[in-house]
Amino acid sequence: MLKKRDALLLCGLIALLAGAVSGFGWLKSKQAVIPYAIVTTITGDPTASRAFTWYTESGTNAAIVQLMKGDGPGDWSSSDVIEFAAVSSSAGTNSMNKGKTMHKAEASGLEPGTTYSYRVGFSDRESWSKTAQFTTAEPDSDSFQFIYVADSQGEVEADFDLWGNTLAAAFAAYPEASFIVHTGDLVEDPGDDKAWTYFFEKAERWIMNAPLMPATGNHDQVDGDASAFLSHFLLPNNGAKGSLPGTSYTFEYGNALFIYLNSESNIDGQTEWLKEQLQGADQEWSIAVMHEGPFGGKRKKALNDWVDLFDEYGVDLVLQGHNHEYSRSYPLRGGEIAGDGNSPLYDRAGTVYVVANTSGQKFNEKKDDQFYHAVHFQNGVQMYAGITIKGKQLVYEAYDVNGQKLDEFVLQHK
Repeated sequence: MLKKRDALLLCGLIALLAGAVSGFGWLKSKQAVIPYAIVTTITGDPTASRAFTWYTESGTNAAIVQLMKGDGPGDWSSSDVIEFAAVSSSAGTNSMNKGKTMHKAEASGLEPGTTYSYRVGFSDRESWSKTAQFTTAEPDSDSFQFIYVADSQGEVEADFDLWGNTLAAAFAAYPEASFIVHTGDLVEDPGDDKAWTYFFEKAERWIMNAPLMPATGNHDQVDGDASAFLSHFLLPNNGAKGSLPGTSYTFEYGNALFIYLNSESNIDGQTEWLKEQLQGADQEWSIAVMHEGPFGGKRKKALNDWVDLFDEYGVDLVLQGHNHEYSRSYPLRGGEIAGDGNSPLYDRAGTVYVVANTSGQKFNEKKDDQFYHAVHFQNGVQMYAGITIKGKQLVYEAYDVNGQKLDEFVLQHK
């Protein structure tokens, strides 16, 4: 039999072990609801709203986003804090993200031109993200900047280091950029949850503050399935009938209309919708965004009906991806060059089509030059473009990650 002292020691050890197991279980439970893959987007009026998406490792229905005015850190127990409930659901059933939960929330009724701090998480578990900031758009603003990138497409962490480096260079050059346009192929395999984790992790510093507005690429929608891609973003639900919600959409920012088209499916179904968007547009600038475009490194003639509408309604600029090389067209109208490509183009005389190479690790060989190419090269270095709109002028500037300006042009309205 155990001596009394030994028995007491044994009981103590058992109690310590039980406490450690309990503590480990608590820690594991807490870690399971720590938010990650956090991104902000625009779904409505950018002067008064902002949308958020994030993931957790386990399910819960108590997810919220908290906001307060100012750039923080602030007192989250203050009565000035406002809360918006998230809609939570399963992130998918594939082997890599089974059991994970996605959360989507939209904050509305915000004040224009105002900086807010926010965090996402679960008030009942005291499990919160880090605090980030965003600023709502100024009302009736006709002056803003945004960043344009393409094809961050990667698989391993080192691939997405390059993606993060591209955003670092872009925001160093354009620190006041209001949002990011990404023309698709965010990861190599949309079913690879680890790749998505790296994608968001390496970009977190910027995409928690500036909305990331993605187009749907052929690596985002595969065999008609874009569920993994769409699970990571709360996007406008105003797209074409017959398209997966969030793969075609529009939003307005300042004096510009952005029309996102899905080059991977429902081409004909989007044509009438595109016409309706352009017919009803009264913004100074109209910019189309898609993955595989009609005038990139090569032609995509299946989009000729879209081109006809761009011509008819005077679309200013088409931002494209897919080709993994740099390409910029002369201004085009009716399948012909409408300007010399160097002087400012006045009053919607033609549409300019660009591909900003890649923001990730994959480069393709430069394709043959075409009649429409004003600039066409492969430098083998990640690139981005900064686009500045000031009233009736649009300035486009393309850089590599080393800060070298490799292309620029100006569009001018009367």
